[in-house]
Amino acid sequence: MIVESIRLEHFRNYQFLELIFDPGTNIFYGDNAQGKTNILESVYLCGTTKSHKGSKDRELIQFDEEESHIRMTLKKEGSPVKIDMHLRKNKTKGIAVNGVPIRKASELLGIANFVFFSPEDLNIIKNGPSERRRFLDMELCQLSKVYLQYLSGYNKVVNQRNKLLKEISFRPDYLDMLDVWDLQMVQYGKKIIEERRRFVQRLNEIIYEIHQKLTGKKETLLVSYEENISSEELEDALRKNRDRDIRMKMSLTGPHRDDICFKIKNIDIRKFGSQGQQRTAALSLKLSEIELVKQETGDTPILLLDDVLSELDSSRQRYLLDSIKNIQTLITCTGLDDFVENQFQINKVFHVIDGNVG
Repeated sequence: MIVESIRLEHFRNYQFLELIFDPGTNIFYGDNAQGKTNILESVYLCGTTKSHKGSKDRELIQFDEEESHIRMTLKKEGSPVKIDMHLRKNKTKGIAVNGVPIRKASELLGIANFVFFSPEDLNIIKNGPSERRRFLDMELCQLSKVYLQYLSGYNKVVNQRNKLLKEISFRPDYLDMLDVWDLQMVQYGKKIIEERRRFVQRLNEIIYEIHQKLTGKKETLLVSYEENISSEELEDALRKNRDRDIRMKMSLTGPHRDDICFKIKNIDIRKFGSQGQQRTAALSLKLSEIELVKQETGDTPILLLDDVLSELDSSRQRYLLDSIKNIQTLITCTGLDDFVENQFQINKVFHVIDGNVG
């Protein structure tokens, strides 16, 4: 799978842009705040329906415009796949694949897999649980349409349950309605927990070897899934904690409060690891994501690297660049020195200046 081209209209700081990519390494270089990341964001958005930043559609549309278009052409198993995405400020986005409109985002997922790696990802280990859950969910949604349905259903149920919890203090007669939402929360929640268990188990098998190589076999990284509550106990826990949820006016039990733990020599590096350990673990995590996609789908993901090299020391730069030689990669950077020093093959170079790409 490769991205052949992309065309943008009124997206972020681009009034109009059309690019043709090389199947190998594509470098976008230039000063900061020129629009390099916006190109990677458009590719990721068009392939997954989501911004890697979590931005809303209206924030992606060029200032003073009401709508934006992204048109991307992929090549999968020798055949072209065209994705058209129509962003509108006051309506849901429209998506068509090969000219056929789709109703659900799940119909787009699975066509291609993308791994986005930004400097913020280097802090995923030390930051809060919500970022690690987002990593879990974004990758699982790409790998499994069924998981996307579970997660979408679960999030809707939790939102409805939270609204009801707020209303109960004014309308005690609404209390019995919680049973309906609890039942659905258990149905979706159990599936999510089981899928996450399997994913983290597979991830743990892959990350072990990668981290060993990155640290010269000096450290062993162990990843574990921290369930807020097990799938087997979820139903009883919701019932047991109902009074607390009503008092706090929010759902405090369930997989929306899960986390992933990273340990080296039985030490939780989220809290007690050095910055070097945390960053190396984050790099191992992203490289494991690439390998996991390969194993799960039989296809190679498209890698989007947003100014990551400048955040890594020379040894980690070399390891990363060696790991992506056979993957189509779109890389942003402020200069080409790191690639020259590492004697890395560059297939195509784009210079980005104030929304102009040459």
